[in-house]
Amino acid sequence: MKNKKWKDILRKAAALGIALTAAFSLSVPAGLLTGCGVTPKSGSSAAAESTSGSGDSSGQTAASSGSSGVQGVGDKSIPKYHGRPYVVVRKNEPRFKQSQMSTKSFEKYGALDRLGRCTACFVNVSRDTMPRAERGDISSVHPTGWQSGMRWERCHLIGYQLTGENANERNLITGTHYLNIEGMLGFENQVADYVKETGNHVLYRVTPVFRGDNLVASGVYMEARSVEDRGEGVSFYVYCFNVTPGASINYRTGLVVQGSGTGETGSENRGSSANDRNEKARTYVLNTNRKVFHYPSCASVRQIKAHNRKTVKSRRSALIREGYRPCGNCEP
Repeated sequence: MKNKKWKDILRKAAALGIALTAAFSLSVPAGLLTGCGVTPKSGSSAAAESTSGSGDSSGQTAASSGSSGVQGVGDKSIPKYHGRPYVVVRKNEPRFKQSQMSTKSFEKYGALDRLGRCTACFVNVSRDTMPRAERGDISSVHPTGWQSGMRWERCHLIGYQLTGENANERNLITGTHYLNIEGMLGFENQVADYVKETGNHVLYRVTPVFRGDNLVASGVYMEARSVEDRGEGVSFYVYCFNVTPGASINYRTGLVVQGSGTGETGSENRGSSANDRNEKARTYVLNTNRKVFHYPSCASVRQIKAHNRKTVKSRRSALIREGYRPCGNCEP
């Protein structure tokens, strides 16, 4: 009997403790309850990192000071260019929350910042968001850093094939042909092909990254995750570089100070460039179903079904223009 009485007392005490804890947490400002894991706002002194006199191997001219403008990403966290158009970040795991995994289509194009630069664009791609009309003219938009005669391209953050956006100033940045074709296009194609084939949704976010007050983005983060199959069909998180190999770009102003870009001025040229023509053809193995190309020695080749496997001799850039993307294992 005594044991039962004590159990009742302890149960009531525990309930009272929980209630008091909840009341306390509601009355205390959130900042006092958060710990080291909280990411400061990008405009705060804690998030800002000096970039005075810094640059990277792509020849970028950094602003004198400031942060990247992306929450949780300081200038020192931006990947450095080492000869490839993109790198995988965060172990290829996108940052979407479970609560965002919805089958309701939407499009959100971030407001331009104080310098008129694009911010993050976030969409839930589906067949409903895809274009039903011919691509329109986008030459009326002059993104920050646009310089005539520099062979820049107007790069869609969310590709036209995904949402049909044309001259949307919140969705166009000043970019290189290398960023547009070698970096972003393969991932856009992957999302588009998956949605067309399955009818499913893909959460898709593209975030341009600017060092300090630079007018031209250093690159873009691209994230995607298919909704209905929880990332089984599409899942990636990459950073694509806004560079032109062999050229030096002033990212503060948009001037190409050495060399030149690889596309026609103000266009979204899908044709071959001088760099493409100088590129040597080599042997690749294609997965014609998943639109991926591999080196013949890649271990993944053995897993491709015979009717989906094709060996070709081609230029890498030509395969990317055809909608293929490089294997993430052998990285051809």
